[in-house]
Amino acid sequence: MSAAEQIRERAKGAIPEVGLVLGSGLAGFAEQIDAAVRIPYGDLSGFPSCTNPTHPGELVLGRVGERMVVCLNGRAHLYEGVGPVKLAFPIRMLATLGCHGLIVTNAAGSLSPEAPPGHIMAISDHINLQGANTLAGPHDPDHGERFVPMNGAYDSDLRRLAHRIAGEHDISLVEGVYLAVTGPSFETPAEIRAFRTLGADAVGMSTVQEVIAARQAGLRVLGLSLMTNMAAGLVETPPSAAEVMETAAAAAEDVTTLLSALIAAWPERA
Repeated sequence: MSAAEQIRERAKGAIPEVGLVLGSGLAGFAEQIDAAVRIPYGDLSGFPSCTNPTHPGELVLGRVGERMVVCLNGRAHLYEGVGPVKLAFPIRMLATLGCHGLIVTNAAGSLSPEAPPGHIMAISDHINLQGANTLAGPHDPDHGERFVPMNGAYDSDLRRLAHRIAGEHDISLVEGVYLAVTGPSFETPAEIRAFRTLGADAVGMSTVQEVIAARQAGLRVLGLSLMTNMAAGLVETPPSAAEVMETAAAAAEDVTTLLSALIAAWPERA
């Protein structure tokens, strides 16, 4: 039985409209999902497992307000030895289940003094320096086109919606470019200087493979990065995993408020 079939069986035919991916330190939002069906990734055929202890590694399907959602509570990463095609598997499954939109979140290092830790950034574009692309290799036409344009990968209308909602709730939301590296080591100060020259506003170790797969599947994407630390060399203290988790915990209420309101206002399928 495929992962999608396993989920449909447990969900008794419920069809989600919006998918979410919760990044490091953001797992608490999954507790806001009502009438939830929770399935560990290990119970789903073909799902990549999460070895990062800050990622619960469970699929949660249920309601946020009146809207049916399916949440990937935690993700696998390239630095865990998971290949890019495997990283795309959960996103392709969301499309198979019926999702027409995706909110992808992550914890990131800020390259901008205007977006210190605790700020949320709506991703306007990304730079892929992971040395991988989930579309490389044998092509399966069931997943979509092989040559996928990435213009407008992060939906401008959804970003405008996010800015409006953030303003209504007095949440600080900036906008910028996310640059993805493989990790798991944090970046050097020299790399951060280079990334700023390239036009990056935030750096992290996830997201872009998922977004590529989502765009191939025709999903509208909103990307949100929580700034959890200043990138290497911008402040005296070097970045740490502990700082990431502490900042994410402090910002949890804003993230939950923003995500809940976004899902409530999410546009209907075109």
